[in-house]
Amino acid sequence: MTGELEHKFEVGILEREGRQKLPQEIKDELKSSGMMDEKGKLKLKGVSPKMLKRMKQEYVECPVLEDQIHFIQCFVCPNFQSRVMGKVLCKGDKI
Repeated sequence: MTGELEHKFEVGILEREGRQKLPQEIKDELKSSGMMDEKGKLKLKGVSPKMLKRMKQEYVECPVLEDQIHFIQCFVCPNFQSRVMGKVLCKGDKI
C-alpha cells in the first residue's frame, strides 16, 4: 500500500473572477447537511475564511457530471477524495 487515496480522476481547479452563484439545489443540500446556515453562509469544518473566499471563485470540469461545477459543490460531493496542489482527486463514481 503506497498510502495514496484511490481515485479515478485528477481534476484541475480553475478560477473565475468574482463570486459564483451556487445552484439552489446545492444550497438546499448544504443547508440540510448543516454546512450552510439559513442565511446562506457556508460553515465548512476545518476551512478558514480566507480559503473559503478563494474556494468561492473556483470551479472544476467535473468528469462525472460532465459539466463545469462550483468547487464547493465538488468539495461536498461523495466522490471528493482530496485537494492536492491545484487538483482534486475524484473517485469517479456515478452520482
